[in-house]
Formats: sequence, C-alpha cells, structure tokens
Amino acid sequence: MPELKKQRSIKSGLPPGTLVHIGKKKAGETKISILDYDELHFQEKDTERWDACIQFKDKPATTWINVDSVHQPEILEKIGECFGLHPLVLEDILNTNQRPKIEDYNDYLYIVLKMLYYNEKISKITTEQISLVVGPNYVISFQEGIEGDVFTSLRERIRNNKNRIRKTGADYLAYSLIDAIVDNYFMILERIGDDIELLEEKLVRNPTADVMHEIHKLKREMIYLRKAVWPLREVISGMERGVHALIQDSTRIFLRDVYDHTIQVIDTVETYRDMVSGMLDLYLSSISNRLNAVMKVLTIIATIFMPLTFIAGIYGMNFKYMPELEWRFGYPLVMVLMLIIGVVMLVYFRKKKWL
Repeated sequence: MPELKKQRSIKSGLPPGTLVHIGKKKAGETKISILDYDELHFQEKDTERWDACIQFKDKPATTWINVDSVHQPEILEKIGECFGLHPLVLEDILNTNQRPKIEDYNDYLYIVLKMLYYNEKISKITTEQISLVVGPNYVISFQEGIEGDVFTSLRERIRNNKNRIRKTGADYLAYSLIDAIVDNYFMILERIGDDIELLEEKLVRNPTADVMHEIHKLKREMIYLRKAVWPLREVISGMERGVHALIQDSTRIFLRDVYDHTIQVIDTVETYRDMVSGMLDLYLSSISNRLNAVMKVLTIIATIFMPLTFIAGIYGMNFKYMPELEWRFGYPLVMVLMLIIGVVMLVYFRKKKWL
C-alpha cells in the first residue's frame, strides 16, 4: 500500500535550505548517466563522479543528466554548485514528499513529478519522486530510486536518432520526460481497472471480510493516485500557458497534448474512485441483506414454534384435574394438532411470499 505521508520531523528547527534527505534511503551509491546530443552527434556516459557533469554545462548541444538515488546530500550540493541551483531547490529534491509543482528561477525551471509503478506480484502501486531541472541547454533529472524508470524508450529514441528529439532543445526533452511519465499512468490505471473487475466478481459471489480489506486497500490507492496526479494538471498548464523563456512555442503544442492526457487520467481516477466507493456500499448492502435473510428465517422458525410452545406449555402445567391427561388418545392428538398448526403456518408464509 502506498504511503500517504512521510516523516518530516527530522527537519524541525533547521534553517531553510538545509540539505537533509527525507524518505526511504535506497541501497547503493548515487549513479549518474549523461546523454549529450544534437542532430549529428551523440555521446553517452555512466559515472558515479559528480564532476563529470561540469564539461557539459556550457556545451551548445542538449544534455540530459540523470541522477539515480538522491539520498547523498553532499553529491547534490556539488551538482547544485556546478549548475547554480538554489539551496531551496536542492532541499526540495532531497525531500521526497513533495507534491507535483513547477517553479521558475529565471535561468532554469524546477519541476516535481511522481513516477508510478505497478508491482504485479503483490498487486501494489509504488511511487517515486522525479525532480527535473530544465535549463537552456540541459535537463537534470533526479530520481529517488537507484534503478529502473519509464524512460527506456526515450533513451532508445535519442540513441537511434528517431523522432524529432535530436533536432530540438532541452524544453522538448523535458516534455518527452513528462510525456513518458503520464503515458505510464495509463498502464497503471489499466491494471487497477482489471483489479476492480476481479474485485466486483468476488463481491457478487462471496462478499467476505477479505473482500472488504481489498476494497479498503484499493480505496487508499485511489486516494494516493489522485494526490499524485491532480496537481500535475497545474504543472503542465503552467508550462503551456506560462511566460517561460525556456519553453519554445513549438513545444507548447506538445505540452497541450500532455495536458489533455492528464485530464483523461484525472477523469479515470475519479471514475475509479466512484466505482470503489460504490463497491463499498454494495458490500455493506450485501452483508445487511444476508443478515436480514438469516433474521427472517430465524423469525419464521420462532413464529412457527410459538403456538407449539403454547400448547406444550399448557400440557406441561402440573394441575391434577386436566381432562385430556386421562384420555387414551390425548398425546397423539396433541402431536397431530401441533403438526397441523406448523404446516398451516408454513403454507400461509409461502402464500405471503415470506419464504
């Protein structure tokens, strides 16, 4: 189940701009991958040294620097000094509990996104914060995790000089990164849709306590999805309509398309939330109906036995002078009478459709 909040008490009392990692620390050292390209040239490099980025700072080509695992403040501080990043930006990168947002620092844009994964083995959504620093000729992406992302196809496009990405600048690269993250949301939603269908079948067949637990789990995931996706609409809208010198008009058209995809994702999330809430109501109704059915059967049984108990109570009294006590056929007659009363009551209940 995704975490809805993380501890921030570690930052209590520290001055603004203090570099402290907040979130789960990933195993392993920080890894840096660099893709430097233009229409004719391409260079790729993997390293663990932050100073390898310096030579790409002022190159005319477009450079994508990807930093995996942001739990080492000293490395981020060096990268920040190299590219002139504000201490508050570095602080936000280390705080992996940020909501999606965009901030304009004139020389560069700072963007926060949430990258989602679906764990097939345990049917669970996991999340990772992605921070983008978009400069005039570079994009720096800071990933919370140490390995794996949704940018594999984008890297292949850059390597193979496919699409228009090698002919464009850093703003189009930033768009491509955001587009890859948003497209992955649709895959996550497809898996959630499958889970909802399976859960509905279980709910109809046998609404057990385990089904109730799965509904609550799914409801929490939908709340978390909404929290991760809803602010993204403002981020993309700000990039598309805002006055940012780093965003070219030719790229705004593509951002408009991503904005439309984001609206579709939000609409789907809202629909799934309503469906899960309806499933919760259906579960409670099913349990209530089952309880009512049980109570109806018990009530009918109790009602049938009421006159029988009355008759048995009369002949269970210890009076000496009761005419039927001395009669030879008294006992079988009373038993037959009780049987007739029971049958008549059952026939009456069935005619009233109470059974």
